Amino acid sequence: MKKFGLIGYPLGHSFSQKYFTDKFIREKITDCSYENFPIKSIKEFPDLLRNNPDLCGLNVTIPYKEEILKYVNITEDVVDEIGAANVLRIKRENGKTYISAHNSDVNGIKDSLVPCSRGKGYKALILGTGGGSKAVIWTIRKMGCEAIMVSRTARKGVLSYRDIGPEILANITLIVNTTPLGMFPDLDSKPDLDYSLLSSKHILFDLVYNPEMTAFLKIGKERGCKIITGMKMFRSQADSSWEIWNENEL
Repeated sequence: MKKFGLIGYPLGHSFSQKYFTDKFIREKITDCSYENFPIKSIKEFPDLLRNNPDLCGLNVTIPYKEEILKYVNITEDVVDEIGAANVLRIKRENGKTYISAHNSDVNGIKDSLVPCSRGKGYKALILGTGGGSKAVIWTIRKMGCEAIMVSRTARKGVLSYRDIGPEILANITLIVNTTPLGMFPDLDSKPDLDYSLLSSKHILFDLVYNPEMTAFLKIGKERGCKIITGMKMFRSQADSSWEIWNENEL
């Protein structure tokens, strides 16, 4: 039996186990299973590998998309450029374990944004500076647009939420939430923006998919914004993960 799974903490919000279990049933894949592995520290990862010798692949979520890289042998170019991975492929040979790191988030982000794209050259606010934000920034820049990072604390190259006033939002087309704010079970939380400044000229994209309609997106919709939920990204990156796990070469 080939085992796949998800590491992160916490994992109560995740649909991954159900998504892949349903896929295996629907496609009559009888030699695979998918489990959640909620680890409180990335230091638990080596023990997880030792205790699960049938583990062939993992998805990686908050907060380990960056920290996981210290445990891998091979990284694809996009992972090197971004500095974060959300897919691991695991191969065991002659008593040794080889782990390759990949990033399927970029496929999910592009698949979500392209149908709503307003061409090259627009500016995007990226809320959050974690592993997910790195994939968003990389993808948006590859699409020929400018990404501006926002966090709770300003620093070189990063604005704070207090900096986001009318003069900045007037020149922004896309706002992407890459933080866990609004994720189940903390349904009422949202990024600390002045939502009264939003209008129909803005596109709001939330990487959170549980719930699909987050507080961030609800207010945006009320303000007339175009909204993009995280569900399409979730499905796209999950399908890309499966392709990575089943490639012939490590």
